[in-house]
This record gives sequence, structure tokens and C-alpha cells, in this order.
Amino acid sequence: MNKELMEALDILEKEKDIPKETLFEAIENSLITACKNHFGKADNIKVEIDKETCDFLCYAEKEVVEEVEDEVLQISLEDAREISQRAQLGELLHVEIKSKEFGRIATQNAKNVILQKIREEERSVIYNQYYEKEKDVVTGIVQRYIGRNISINLGKADAILNESEQVRGEHFRPTERIKVYILEVKNTPKGPRILVSRTHPELVKRLFEAEVTEIKDGTVEIMSIAREAGSRTKLAVRSTNPNVDAVGACVGINGARVNSIVDELRGEKIDIVNWDENPGNLIQNALSPAKIVAVFADPDEKTAKVVVPDYQLSLAIGKEGQNARLAARLTGYKIDIKSETQAKDAVGFRVEDYVYDDDEYDDETYEEEAGYEEEYVEDGYDTFEASDDGEYAGDEYEEEGIVYEDDEYAIEE
Repeated sequence: MNKELMEALDILEKEKDIPKETLFEAIENSLITACKNHFGKADNIKVEIDKETCDFLCYAEKEVVEEVEDEVLQISLEDAREISQRAQLGELLHVEIKSKEFGRIATQNAKNVILQKIREEERSVIYNQYYEKEKDVVTGIVQRYIGRNISINLGKADAILNESEQVRGEHFRPTERIKVYILEVKNTPKGPRILVSRTHPELVKRLFEAEVTEIKDGTVEIMSIAREAGSRTKLAVRSTNPNVDAVGACVGINGARVNSIVDELRGEKIDIVNWDENPGNLIQNALSPAKIVAVFADPDEKTAKVVVPDYQLSLAIGKEGQNARLAARLTGYKIDIKSETQAKDAVGFRVEDYVYDDDEYDDETYEEEAGYEEEYVEDGYDTFEASDDGEYAGDEYEEEGIVYEDDEYAIEE
């Protein structure tokens, strides 16, 4: 039994997750390469390895002839009889090759073949390991800044956090542990190239899946998510169990669950609202904490008109339009927000025709008077669509002495 070889293979298998079958194949190829370097050809070289004892035998198949013309492929009858008394002309004889007889160059080449195979297999193992984690969240250690990009060590491989995937205002110190979302894993000749993100909406979703047991077991489902990284995220959830409050499960006792996620996201605000199949209900929830007077949603056109009290208009739109913009992304509807005064000025509009109802919507539409849209835009209140333009920060909105603070499901630092 070749104990040294067996121990070496066991260590490689444990440390680098390389199967022994692959290592045996590498040894076999290295011996064949050594023979080729030593004899000039290796077409008739065979290698047999006992995978239980790690003993190996290297031999050449030579034809028994009377007069030898090629020493690599042929053997004389006289020499053959020294190996086997039963050797006959024309038959193939197995002639053992002593690997110790190989020259220095042949031995070095054999060693290089084994090392190259180990490196290739190690890269393949690492690639497969992280490819399975693609679209998932992992914990990494900040190593260094490379220009404006950041190198993150994930354990067995390094990842790149590009500037475009960094949250504006976030700064990391070397050796700091952070969670990142794996965007893509590429296989390159130099090893796997892993791209990660801190801005992707799925990062928040995965963090909730890891933190909230009810989401992990399927009792609570995340139906939609809209995020402006570093500022605010809106999350729509629903429960498959009538006895489980979806929002409460995500918030946790005294906000424990959502607070841990907010801490990981460096204070980013998170609004959690109930999902509703009724688009009117969903839009009202999405615009929370603003109060809604009336909602008219068109599921076919994916548009909605919303009327809010005059004093709630700025709150519904949010600082720099953030609340309305996130609500549009969350619901997938193009949302037009008007105050009661603006809506009444529209020709033919009556609030009572649009009083918000869970299941019924009036078929009338707003008839806007000429020049209204232009005035509306000048005031800074435009139609908000589900787009990803820009990142805006804003913790609270102050107007006429009224300070808007997050509702019970919007978490502040």
C-alpha cells in the first residue's frame, strides 16, 4: 500500500473538495506524459491504479518479434522470454516501466501535469460552489479598494463590488463584514469572476427570507418590492394563513426583525404594507402613510388616478417624489396624484363618484380642464411611473409646521 500517496490524496480531497477520481486521473495522465517525454511516444503506454491501496503500475504493450525495429513498440523474443517463458512471436507483452528511471525533465513535466489538473479542478469546484449561490446573499469581508471598486473576500474566492452597485454614501473599512447579493458568476481562465451588489432590491428580499421564519416556511409571501438604495424600500407582503399577520410577522416584536435588516442596510427606511389583489386597495396601501380620498384604477391600461386631501398632497408625493415613485414601482401602475382642490377644478369631476371602494370603481374618468396639466407640472407634481431613475434620500417631510414621521411599519434609525 502506498500510504504517502493515499494521505496526500485525502488531504487534497478535504481541503480543496477535489474528488479522488479526478486526482487518480491526473496521476494517470502525468505518468503517460512522463513516458512520452522519456521514450518519445506513449501510444502503447497503459497505467493501472488500485484505488483502494493507491498502488500503481505503468507498463508498455510491446509486440514480440524476431528482429526489433522500434524499441518502444517491439521486443525481441529472447528478451520477452526473460519476462515470460510463454512468450510467443506476434503476441503483445506487458513490459513494466519503472517510474524511478525517468529523467529529471520527464519527472518535472509529470509533476506539472498533476499541479495543473489540481488548479483547474480547484477553480471548477469554486465556480460550481458560487454558481449555486447566484441570486443569493452571502457574507463577505472587505479587503481593499481597487480604484472606486471594492474587493470582497467570500471565503474561497474574491468578489468585486463595482461602483455602480454600491449604495451612495456607504463607506467600508478593511476587515469589515458585510452582506452582498451575488449578481453573476463568470468562469474565466483565471478562475471564477464574481460580481456582487448592495443596491439590488433582491438583497432586501433575501434578508427578509433569512430573518423571518414565516417567509422561509411559505406562510408569508413577498409579492412585490421597490427600492431606492440607501434611502427607502417598500415591501408588499401577504399571508397564506388567515391567523398570521403578514406585516406583523415581518416587523417582529418591537420591530426586532426589521430592525436587524435596517442595521445591515445602514439605516435605510423600510415600509411594509399588505398586498391586495384589488388594485385600488393595493395602491392605497402603497401610498401609506398618506390618507386617500378616492382611487380610480384601470387594470387594462395599468393607470390609476388618486385623490388625496389638500394637506396630504405633499406627503403622498413624498420628498422629491419618492413616496409616489416607489408606490408606482411596487404596484406596477402609473399613478396620477391630485389634491381635492385640483380634482374639483377638473371639469365634470365629483368626489362622490370616486369614493374609494374595495371592489367597485366608477367608470367615469377625470375630464381635465385646459391648461391644468401645465400648471400641475409647474407646481412640481407630475405623474409618477414605475421607473428606476435616480436615488433620493429623505427621512421626513416638513410642511407648514407639520412633520411627517414614518408610520409604525416604517423604521427609522
